[in-house]
Amino acid sequence: MSRPLEGKKIAILSTDGVEQSELTEPRQALEKAGAKTILVSPNASTIQAMKHKKKGDIFKVDRSLYSADPNDFDGLLLPGGVANPDELRTYADAVSFVRTIFDSGKPIAAICHGPWMLVEADVVRGRTLTSWPSLKTDINNAGGTWTDREVVQEGQLTTSRKPDDIPAFIQAAVAAFAAIPADTTLKAINAHLSK
Repeated sequence: MSRPLEGKKIAILSTDGVEQSELTEPRQALEKAGAKTILVSPNASTIQAMKHKKKGDIFKVDRSLYSADPNDFDGLLLPGGVANPDELRTYADAVSFVRTIFDSGKPIAAICHGPWMLVEADVVRGRTLTSWPSLKTDINNAGGTWTDREVVQEGQLTTSRKPDDIPAFIQAAVAAFAAIPADTTLKAINAHLSK
């Protein structure tokens, strides 16, 4: 069985208010594809996930943001949820973490409100992204181009709009983290993940 992410270490940057499905479903798929995922947060021990407007599960933090070195990771996943990235972007260390991964040329996958961190890290200029529709103005004002598509992959950035887009987001993110051209591998990855 092929594991295209074998040996890869992917950081998941989140805090309280993360949308649970956007954390758990991509994380499970990345691990199934062979990656080791590390939940990084400014919170000391746990984060509270949300299922839309209701409280979801509590997740154990694997590594503090303040001790995590972005150079130790092969890529970054930014789940959404309104409160999660809105709070994260107030932490200079979180913004620096995203910027360092971007500047190193590593892939970043962001869904829903997750692209707010890309705006805050000033990495959207000249790029096309998608997100939850309420981020359209923020992305455009930051010099990016917002588009209403299920998933957008441009360079090292993979973005998606909402929980309904998770299957397409996972396929594109796995391809990006594996450094495989997405258009040639989506069928193979989808077949592998459905096993």
